[in-house]
Amino acid sequence: MTLYDLPTSLTVGGKEIPIRTDYRDVINVITALNDPNLDGYEKTYVILTAMFIDPVPTELTEEALRAALAFISAGMEGERKGPRLMDWEQDAPLIISAVNKVAAREVRAEKYLHWWTFIGYYMEIGESQFSTVVGIRQKKKKHKKLEKYEEEYYRHNKSLIDLKQKISDEEADALDELVGWRD
Repeated sequence: MTLYDLPTSLTVGGKEIPIRTDYRDVINVITALNDPNLDGYEKTYVILTAMFIDPVPTELTEEALRAALAFISAGMEGERKGPRLMDWEQDAPLIISAVNKVAAREVRAEKYLHWWTFIGYYMEIGESQFSTVVGIRQKKKKHKKLEKYEEEYYRHNKSLIDLKQKISDEEADALDELVGWRD
């Protein structure tokens, strides 16, 4: 593989194991990793079954997970700095719209689009509704003053801008019980 190739397999245990590389498959994995209802074992299972086409030997699980996560990060590994500013599920319509603008086509209509190509488009998102939303989120998280137009945009689009807190079904049941207890 050269610097300009799009990988379709990962080296695990010295062997090339084919993986699913369509952006939709990877976003499904990311969504599962952010699901508070899944424990570590279940998240591992999702990565191994959703990413790898062939079964991964149990003794290579850790190496396979590292390889899959490196693939998902598109070779841009490093510590994430700062607060969470986007959510693949919540922001999907905004992200797709912005990616379509960069790609100059409807990417959802493509039968296949490699994750690294998709993330390349994503990284080039310029001025868009998505960038406006992320910019406002960033200012709010850092307690910076919003411009007048941003304040108005926020007032009219609060549900779009505020990231929803993800809680597990167990936590939701406990909250429901607590609220019911107050009645």
